[in-house]
Amino acid sequence: MGSNWRVQSDKMAFKPVTHVLFDMDGLLIDTEVIYTRTIETILEKYIGPTELSWDVKKKQMGKIAPDLAKLIIEEYKLPLQPAEYTAEARIIQENLFPHCDIMPGAERLIRHLKAHNIPFALATSSAAETFRMKTRYHKEFFQLFDHHVYGSSDPELKRGKPHPDIFIVAASRFPDKPAPENVLVFEDAPNGVKAATSAGMQVVMVPDPRMDEESRREATLSLKDLHEFKPEWFGLPPFDD
Repeated sequence: MGSNWRVQSDKMAFKPVTHVLFDMDGLLIDTEVIYTRTIETILEKYIGPTELSWDVKKKQMGKIAPDLAKLIIEEYKLPLQPAEYTAEARIIQENLFPHCDIMPGAERLIRHLKAHNIPFALATSSAAETFRMKTRYHKEFFQLFDHHVYGSSDPELKRGKPHPDIFIVAASRFPDKPAPENVLVFEDAPNGVKAATSAGMQVVMVPDPRMDEESRREATLSLKDLHEFKPEWFGLPPFDD
Protein backbone atom coordinates (compact mmCIF):
# COMPACT_ATOMS: atom_id res chain seq x y z
CA MET A 1 0.00 0.00 0.00
CA GLY A 2 3.07 2.27 0.04
CA SER A 3 2.63 4.92 2.72
CA ASN A 4 0.64 3.67 5.69
CA TRP A 5 -1.54 6.73 5.30
CA ARG A 6 -2.71 6.09 1.78
CA VAL A 7 -6.11 4.45 1.63
CA GLN A 8 -5.84 4.10 -2.11
CA SER A 9 -2.55 3.81 -3.95
CA ASP A 10 -3.81 3.62 -7.54
CA LYS A 11 -3.84 7.28 -8.61
CA MET A 12 -5.58 6.26 -11.84
CA ALA A 13 -8.68 5.58 -9.72
CA PHE A 14 -8.96 9.28 -8.82
CA LYS A 15 -11.29 11.37 -10.98
CA PRO A 16 -10.34 14.84 -12.24
CA VAL A 17 -11.99 17.74 -10.40
CA THR A 18 -12.56 21.42 -11.11
CA HIS A 19 -13.45 22.84 -7.67
CA VAL A 20 -12.14 22.33 -4.12
CA LEU A 21 -13.71 22.62 -0.67
CA PHE A 22 -11.79 22.81 2.60
CA ASP A 23 -12.70 22.06 6.17
CA MET A 24 -10.86 24.35 8.58
CA ASP A 25 -10.25 23.08 12.13
CA GLY A 26 -7.39 20.59 12.32
CA LEU A 27 -6.84 20.82 8.56
CA LEU A 28 -5.95 24.45 7.80
CA ILE A 29 -5.47 25.78 11.33
CA ASP A 30 -4.32 23.98 14.45
CA THR A 31 -7.37 24.34 16.69
CA GLU A 32 -8.20 20.76 17.70
CA VAL A 33 -5.81 20.96 20.65
CA ILE A 34 -7.76 24.04 21.80
CA TYR A 35 -11.05 22.16 21.59
CA THR A 36 -9.55 19.39 23.72
CA ARG A 37 -8.26 21.88 26.28
CA THR A 38 -11.64 23.62 26.39
CA ILE A 39 -13.54 20.39 26.96
CA GLU A 40 -11.15 19.20 29.67
CA THR A 41 -11.38 22.57 31.45
CA ILE A 42 -15.17 22.30 31.58
CA LEU A 43 -15.01 18.64 32.64
CA GLU A 44 -12.65 19.53 35.50
CA LYS A 45 -15.09 22.19 36.71
CA TYR A 46 -18.04 19.81 36.91
CA ILE A 47 -16.65 16.28 37.46
CA GLY A 48 -13.01 16.78 38.41
CA PRO A 49 -9.78 16.30 36.39
CA THR A 50 -10.72 14.21 33.34
CA GLU A 51 -8.80 13.40 30.18
CA LEU A 52 -10.91 13.57 27.04
CA SER A 53 -10.99 10.03 25.66
CA TRP A 54 -9.89 9.46 22.08
CA ASP A 55 -13.22 7.78 21.28
CA VAL A 56 -15.11 10.93 22.29
CA LYS A 57 -12.55 13.17 20.59
CA LYS A 58 -13.14 11.37 17.28
CA LYS A 59 -16.89 11.90 17.62
CA GLN A 60 -16.39 15.58 18.52
CA MET A 61 -14.27 16.51 15.52
CA GLY A 62 -16.17 18.33 12.79
CA LYS A 63 -19.42 18.83 14.72
CA ILE A 64 -21.31 22.10 14.73
CA ALA A 65 -21.42 23.84 18.14
CA PRO A 66 -24.85 22.62 19.33
CA ASP A 67 -24.08 19.00 18.39
CA LEU A 68 -20.65 19.20 20.05
CA ALA A 69 -22.22 20.51 23.26
CA LYS A 70 -24.85 17.74 23.28
CA LEU A 71 -22.17 15.10 22.73
CA ILE A 72 -19.98 16.21 25.64
CA ILE A 73 -22.95 16.69 27.98
CA GLU A 74 -24.30 13.23 27.21
CA GLU A 75 -20.97 11.41 27.27
CA TYR A 76 -19.93 12.88 30.63
CA LYS A 77 -23.39 13.45 32.21
CA LEU A 78 -22.77 17.16 32.75
CA PRO A 79 -25.46 19.25 34.53
CA LEU A 80 -25.64 21.72 31.65
CA GLN A 81 -27.85 22.66 28.75
CA PRO A 82 -26.13 22.90 25.32
CA ALA A 83 -26.41 26.69 25.29
CA GLU A 84 -24.78 26.88 28.74
CA TYR A 85 -21.94 24.60 27.65
CA THR A 86 -21.36 26.64 24.48
CA ALA A 87 -21.28 29.90 26.47
CA GLU A 88 -18.68 28.53 28.89
CA ALA A 89 -16.60 27.12 26.04
CA ARG A 90 -16.59 30.46 24.23
CA ILE A 91 -15.19 32.28 27.26
CA ILE A 92 -12.28 29.83 27.40
CA GLN A 93 -11.69 29.91 23.67
CA GLU A 94 -11.70 33.69 23.27
CA ASN A 95 -8.16 33.84 24.64
CA LEU A 96 -6.88 30.74 22.86
CA PHE A 97 -8.25 30.65 19.31
CA PRO A 98 -6.59 33.85 18.02
CA HIS A 99 -3.15 32.31 18.57
CA CYS A 100 -3.64 29.12 16.52
CA ASP A 101 -1.17 28.40 13.70
CA ILE A 102 -1.64 27.52 10.04
CA MET A 103 -1.17 23.77 9.51
CA PRO A 104 1.84 22.44 7.52
CA GLY A 105 1.37 22.62 3.76
CA ALA A 106 -1.88 24.60 3.92
CA GLU A 107 -0.57 27.95 2.75
CA ARG A 108 1.39 26.41 -0.12
CA LEU A 109 -1.68 24.55 -1.42
CA ILE A 110 -4.10 27.47 -1.06
CA ARG A 111 -1.78 29.95 -2.79
CA HIS A 112 -1.10 27.41 -5.55
CA LEU A 113 -4.82 26.96 -6.27
CA LYS A 114 -5.31 30.72 -6.25
CA ALA A 115 -2.41 31.29 -8.64
CA HIS A 116 -3.92 28.81 -11.09
CA ASN A 117 -7.49 30.16 -10.81
CA ILE A 118 -8.91 26.95 -9.34
CA PRO A 119 -12.17 27.81 -7.51
CA PHE A 120 -12.05 26.86 -3.83
CA ALA A 121 -14.12 27.62 -0.75
CA LEU A 122 -14.27 27.03 2.99
CA ALA A 123 -16.86 24.70 4.54
CA THR A 124 -16.35 24.89 8.29
CA SER A 125 -18.58 23.76 11.13
CA SER A 126 -17.63 26.94 13.01
CA ALA A 127 -20.04 29.83 13.45
CA ALA A 128 -19.10 33.11 11.75
CA GLU A 129 -18.26 34.69 15.11
CA THR A 130 -15.98 31.79 16.09
CA PHE A 131 -14.37 31.87 12.65
CA ARG A 132 -13.41 35.52 13.18
CA MET A 133 -11.93 34.62 16.55
CA LYS A 134 -9.82 31.81 15.10
CA THR A 135 -8.60 33.74 12.08
CA ARG A 136 -7.83 37.10 13.70
CA TYR A 137 -4.17 36.87 12.69
CA HIS A 138 -4.78 35.01 9.42
CA LYS A 139 -7.25 37.34 7.69
CA GLU A 140 -5.24 37.70 4.48
CA PHE A 141 -4.95 33.92 4.13
CA PHE A 142 -8.69 33.33 4.42
CA GLN A 143 -9.51 36.21 2.08
CA LEU A 144 -8.03 34.06 -0.70
CA PHE A 145 -11.08 31.75 -0.59
CA ASP A 146 -13.93 32.33 -3.05
CA HIS A 147 -16.49 32.10 -0.25
CA HIS A 148 -17.03 30.75 3.26
CA VAL A 149 -19.83 28.60 4.66
CA TYR A 150 -20.22 28.55 8.46
CA GLY A 151 -21.99 25.41 9.60
CA SER A 152 -23.01 26.64 13.05
CA SER A 153 -24.58 29.91 11.89
CA ASP A 154 -25.57 29.66 8.21
CA PRO A 155 -29.39 29.96 7.96
CA GLU A 156 -29.46 27.58 4.98
CA LEU A 157 -27.94 24.75 7.02
CA LYS A 158 -30.16 22.73 9.34
CA ARG A 159 -27.85 19.73 9.89
CA GLY A 160 -24.14 19.50 10.60
CA LYS A 161 -21.57 16.91 9.59
CA PRO A 162 -21.74 13.90 9.08
CA HIS A 163 -24.76 15.01 7.02
CA PRO A 164 -23.72 16.22 3.55
CA ASP A 165 -25.57 19.56 3.71
CA ILE A 166 -22.57 21.87 4.26
CA PHE A 167 -20.68 20.57 1.22
CA ILE A 168 -23.77 20.62 -0.99
CA VAL A 169 -24.46 24.24 0.00
CA ALA A 170 -20.81 25.28 -0.36
CA ALA A 171 -20.63 23.80 -3.88
CA SER A 172 -23.91 25.44 -4.88
CA ARG A 173 -22.46 28.87 -4.07
CA PHE A 174 -19.81 28.70 -6.77
CA PRO A 175 -21.15 30.73 -9.74
CA ASP A 176 -20.96 27.73 -12.09
CA LYS A 177 -22.49 25.29 -9.55
CA PRO A 178 -20.25 22.23 -10.17
CA ALA A 179 -21.63 18.71 -10.02
CA PRO A 180 -20.57 16.78 -6.89
CA GLU A 181 -18.25 14.51 -8.88
CA ASN A 182 -16.27 17.60 -9.93
CA VAL A 183 -15.60 18.70 -6.36
CA LEU A 184 -12.71 17.59 -4.14
CA VAL A 185 -13.03 17.97 -0.37
CA PHE A 186 -10.19 18.19 2.15
CA GLU A 187 -11.02 16.99 5.66
CA ASP A 188 -9.36 15.79 8.85
CA ALA A 189 -12.31 14.25 10.68
CA PRO A 190 -14.38 11.09 10.12
CA ASN A 191 -17.59 13.15 10.41
CA GLY A 192 -16.39 15.39 7.60
CA VAL A 193 -15.29 12.50 5.43
CA LYS A 194 -18.70 10.88 5.78
CA ALA A 195 -20.38 14.20 4.92
CA ALA A 196 -18.27 14.59 1.76
CA THR A 197 -18.81 11.04 0.52
CA SER A 198 -22.54 11.34 1.25
CA ALA A 199 -22.51 14.45 -0.94
CA GLY A 200 -21.02 12.37 -3.77
CA MET A 201 -17.61 14.06 -3.63
CA GLN A 202 -14.08 12.68 -3.46
CA VAL A 203 -12.31 13.48 -0.21
CA VAL A 204 -8.67 13.75 0.84
CA MET A 205 -8.29 13.09 4.55
CA VAL A 206 -5.41 14.49 6.63
CA PRO A 207 -6.21 12.91 9.99
CA ASP A 208 -4.81 13.12 13.47
CA PRO A 209 -1.91 10.61 13.69
CA ARG A 210 -3.92 8.63 16.26
CA MET A 211 -6.70 7.95 13.76
CA ASP A 212 -7.17 4.23 13.16
CA GLU A 213 -7.44 2.58 9.74
CA GLU A 214 -11.17 1.96 10.08
CA SER A 215 -11.83 5.67 10.67
CA ARG A 216 -9.90 6.52 7.48
CA ARG A 217 -11.51 3.84 5.35
CA GLU A 218 -14.15 6.00 3.65
CA ALA A 219 -11.67 8.61 2.42
CA THR A 220 -10.62 8.59 -1.23
CA LEU A 221 -7.08 9.29 -0.08
CA SER A 222 -5.47 9.66 3.36
CA LEU A 223 -2.21 11.60 3.87
CA LYS A 224 0.08 12.53 6.76
CA ASP A 225 -0.08 16.23 5.93
CA LEU A 226 -0.89 18.59 3.08
CA HIS A 227 2.74 18.58 1.91
CA GLU A 228 2.13 15.04 0.60
CA PHE A 229 -0.70 16.08 -1.71
CA LYS A 230 -0.03 16.19 -5.44
CA PRO A 231 -2.69 18.23 -7.31
CA GLU A 232 -2.11 16.35 -10.58
CA TRP A 233 -3.59 13.20 -8.99
CA PHE A 234 -6.97 14.90 -9.38
CA GLY A 235 -6.36 16.65 -12.68
CA LEU A 236 -5.29 19.94 -11.11
CA PRO A 237 -2.14 21.89 -12.10
CA PRO A 238 0.99 20.46 -10.45
CA PHE A 239 3.00 22.53 -7.99
CA ASP A 240 5.51 24.83 -9.65
CA ASP A 241 8.33 24.00 -7.22
